[in-house]
Amino acid sequence: MMRPGGTWQNWGRSASARPSRVEFPRTTEAVVRAIAAARAAKLRVKPVGAGHSFSAIAVAPDVLLDLTDLTGLVSVDRERNRVTLRAGTRLHQIPALLAPYGLAMENLGDIDRQSISGAVSTGTHGTGARFGGLATQIAGVRLVTASGELLTIDDSENSELLPAVALSLGALGVLVEVTVQCVPAFVLHALEQPEALSAVLGDLDDRVAAADHFEFYWFPHTDRAMTKTNTRLPESAPRHPLPPVGKWIDDTLVGNGLHQVACSVAKAIPATIPPINRLSVKLWGDREFTDASSRVFATSRGVRFREMEYALPVENARAAFDALRALVDEHGWRISFPVEVRFAAADDRWLSTAHGRPSAYIAVHRYWRDDPAEYFEAVEQVMLSFGGRPHWGKMHNLDAAILRERYPRFDDFVALRDRLDPDRVFQNAYLERVLGG
Repeated sequence: MMRPGGTWQNWGRSASARPSRVEFPRTTEAVVRAIAAARAAKLRVKPVGAGHSFSAIAVAPDVLLDLTDLTGLVSVDRERNRVTLRAGTRLHQIPALLAPYGLAMENLGDIDRQSISGAVSTGTHGTGARFGGLATQIAGVRLVTASGELLTIDDSENSELLPAVALSLGALGVLVEVTVQCVPAFVLHALEQPEALSAVLGDLDDRVAAADHFEFYWFPHTDRAMTKTNTRLPESAPRHPLPPVGKWIDDTLVGNGLHQVACSVAKAIPATIPPINRLSVKLWGDREFTDASSRVFATSRGVRFREMEYALPVENARAAFDALRALVDEHGWRISFPVEVRFAAADDRWLSTAHGRPSAYIAVHRYWRDDPAEYFEAVEQVMLSFGGRPHWGKMHNLDAAILRERYPRFDDFVALRDRLDPDRVFQNAYLERVLGG
């Protein structure tokens, strides 16, 4: 978001920029013109969606292209259940666009404030051992390259490039349209409950394999976890949504209001964190409901935080999680935010964190007013030792030399970037670090 004085900040307040120019293109043609003007002036361009990345991936050094107005439905392919959306369309806007056609996105993460282009370009994912990240749902794109060419990539044109451009970090050009492979609308039966952490870890593999979508949160300094198990049902299945008052109490009053108070108290008095966490486990979750998929996948996040997340080979999930717990105890940190553990299927996207391997994701968070450096850096070393790959849109410290070793198609992606953007029109400091100069 733009602040007074021309400063852009991301949602987590972990990155900011003062671009020399801000443009709000409403059409593909406007994006082409903006890139041509920037190129002529030897300025670099960075498209920005909702600013929900915690890393500096969206920082615009010169020209910021805010895609807020490049939204909406372009077309629907009813035979193949595909829809084409303009790149700035926010995830939370998509269900209403799909509803008249009886369609839904196959899987979503737990935040829906992002733009569709930003979400797929950074590797956003949900949970579910049989489901890939959002980029795996992309069947085609239209991309404006550094030269101003409008490149179509789909089943019939340039199809060999789709695994690269569907998750491109914004390094290959500006996405103006994305075609999403949808599924018939469905509902989810949600079961959320606190459990003994030992029980969750004891049969973790079986839980992940048996559920359509399984994840759990561990509150540091406790022996409890909050589990979330979602089961897919036909759209015609009876719905039992949360009562409005109960949903408000759980999500707004407890999940955001009381959590905000707890984080503020914890920052002032760190010794209160363990008892606050024990109380949080008792207050959060423990509910069962059935509703439209998009209403179950996404939750409201009103408390600002910063996040780091690593993808691991799924067989390393338990060992990495145990090492993280030991690390917290060893350092005596007081951590007020829960650790989140999710799962995803292997995929073929060149820079996907799940490329070529079923993956487990371990995410750590800090309240945005707390310095996350010591905690995140130590956790990062643990995750690296278990074969971890960092989420592109979340905080990490790796560079191209390390990342190249972790992605089999890394050099292929860099070669494509060299071909489509030889002059680095779309470069910023983050991309220079993670892809090389």
